Amino acid sequence: MTSVVKRSVSIRGHRTSFSIEQPFYDELHSIADKRGLPLARLVGEIDEARPRSTNLSSALRLFVLEAVRARA
Repeated sequence: MTSVVKRSVSIRGHRTSFSIEQPFYDELHSIADKRGLPLARLVGEIDEARPRSTNLSSALRLFVLEAVRARA
């Protein structure tokens, strides 16, 4: 089992943080690379699209899950 790691990024001019497990972070980084985006920009896009009732860390995990399912 992988522990949760807290990370910080700047999105839309402000610092924010999220906490996700390393495998989710690795996959998120891979998705950003494949799209030719900086990780912070992808995180910003996910942040903008998420329902306000969902925290950023959960939104990132769900985004990665959806991307992995779409490839399967």
